[in-house]
Amino acid sequence: MSDSIKHECGIAFIRLLKPLSFYQEKYGTSLYGLNKLYLLMEKQHNRGQDGAGIATIKLDIKPGNRYISRYRSMEKNAVQDIFSYVMKKFAAVEKENPALLKDANWLKEHISFTGEVLLGHLRYGTHGNNSVEACHPFLRQNNWMTRNLVIAGNFNMTNVDELLQQLYDLGQHPKEQADTVTVLEKIGHFLDDENQELFDHFKKDGLDNAEISRLIAQHLDVGKILRKSAKTWDGGYTISGIFGHGDAFILRDPAGIRPAFYYQDDEIVVAASERPALQTAFNIKIGQVKEIQPGHALIIKKDGTVTEEMFTEPVEKKSCSFERIYFSRGSDADIYKERKKLGQLLCDKILEHVNHDLEHTVFSYIPNTAEVAFYGMVEGLHTYNRKIQRDALVHSRHNLTDEELDRILKTTPRVEKLAIKDVKMRTFITQDADRSDMVSHVYDTTYGLIKRDVDTLVALDDSIVRGTTLKQSILRIFDRLGPVKIVIVSSAPQIRYPDCYGIDMSRMGEFVAFEAAIKLLKERGMEQLIHDVYAKCKAQANVPKEEVINHVKEIYAPFTPEEISAKIAQIITPPEIGAKVEVIYQTLENLHEACPNHLGDWYFSGDYPTPGGNKVVNRAFMNWMEGKNARAYV
Repeated sequence: MSDSIKHECGIAFIRLLKPLSFYQEKYGTSLYGLNKLYLLMEKQHNRGQDGAGIATIKLDIKPGNRYISRYRSMEKNAVQDIFSYVMKKFAAVEKENPALLKDANWLKEHISFTGEVLLGHLRYGTHGNNSVEACHPFLRQNNWMTRNLVIAGNFNMTNVDELLQQLYDLGQHPKEQADTVTVLEKIGHFLDDENQELFDHFKKDGLDNAEISRLIAQHLDVGKILRKSAKTWDGGYTISGIFGHGDAFILRDPAGIRPAFYYQDDEIVVAASERPALQTAFNIKIGQVKEIQPGHALIIKKDGTVTEEMFTEPVEKKSCSFERIYFSRGSDADIYKERKKLGQLLCDKILEHVNHDLEHTVFSYIPNTAEVAFYGMVEGLHTYNRKIQRDALVHSRHNLTDEELDRILKTTPRVEKLAIKDVKMRTFITQDADRSDMVSHVYDTTYGLIKRDVDTLVALDDSIVRGTTLKQSILRIFDRLGPVKIVIVSSAPQIRYPDCYGIDMSRMGEFVAFEAAIKLLKERGMEQLIHDVYAKCKAQANVPKEEVINHVKEIYAPFTPEEISAKIAQIITPPEIGAKVEVIYQTLENLHEACPNHLGDWYFSGDYPTPGGNKVVNRAFMNWMEGKNARAYV
């Protein structure tokens, strides 16, 4: 993606089902869980580079001893920083008495982070305060072991105002207005309720408090707590949590917006946001990894019992298609195929824009995430070329000269790497003109491959959000090569609507497709429509989210996708370049064909999977009309 956006987060969960001594004997280390947690997090580092954190819980620790450990970091290499901090504790033990490193029981009793339940998180801060206090995991502490709660997740709630009001009504006073806090406190409230109900139940039997605590840990109904907690949540989420005594869960929203995968055997239960991370870290086959079903929670009791329970009624599955296009790593077998398919499906449109002239067209891509789609596009071009060669040979086989035969057989798509992303450049100069000049050098190009004033250059990007990098850098660089035309191709459809489920795309003015539609309305004397949409949005500002309609769709309705693409091409074209610029976008139909099991396309279609999405998009439009540079949800 040429326009960098912050997105998503990642979780890594491990529950060791055997005593630590088992892993020492079988794998030669008592740090098996920590080593695997590190691998899971490193293999998902693409999901969060603003910070990271881990937490561990030790099972069956005697009262008076610490059993919860947590460490968070915002260092540049946060995962490495965290595990360097943790491993220093074991390095000190090795220095003083190396034999103790093999004594699993001693390590558990004396060294922090040697627990059987481990939780890791990688954070991308989409909004708000980017401090270590915003890094997961979050803790809700209590002297009662079964009332302690640790959570980490990949989520965004659209109705934080509503959730906060519910907490106020319960008598709570959360310390800040954030969805992480509301989720933590909501689960915490019903965890407290469940504890109290069980305490009252067992107290009637005349049992002492110590025995009651043991029974509470045994009988705590995790599914019941989650069902009550999530009753009014509106958003996309994968949330993992651990109770202080050792019960744990990973739950997924009812539309399956956010991804969640797990694997279990008789030694471990592990979960992560991406399937390849599990495959690599534990050397398992793709068929052994399962997907947590929408509206379900994977629940791991302290005794090792594992169940997958429904905590809320699933709705139509709308898994995020952007995961497939851009966010998730392309090493997943299905994602790799889907991205190639996205590239293949663009070939017909690309060939139309270059008049089917392979001889005078160079094909390239904008690194790095568009690479797999580019392979698919190239395969499609070769398929087309073979058909042309076959037809030429079949229809002309009796009249071909050697020279004509050579020319037919030599024709092949000209595939080159033209855009090179340089090392990340820092802009130390604060003046706007100087900063813009520096930004223009983030990319460089390969010279000598374009026939000046003859060739057309086609460059594939995985998506175009704002178009600023294209305008400020890429198109200027490509124009230096002297093509007569530059065709920018997006393997994703036009991004028209904000996200409210965990991606940093929440302001209408940031979308070049929206800018194009507004310009077209004004140019064609249809500006009144903008004010009409604003009035409709404002009229629904205080309507319950379940009744709200996405009126922003009306902004795009008068125009075909091709008209908007043509206007986008005008917007992103720097005035000084000589080449003609055209823009091609993927169609929604092709997106669904390439990614049939991930139909969450609200960024492109405006069809939000939860009621809160419609409320957010209308508010985003009102913010734009009122000149407010603010996100459309809390």
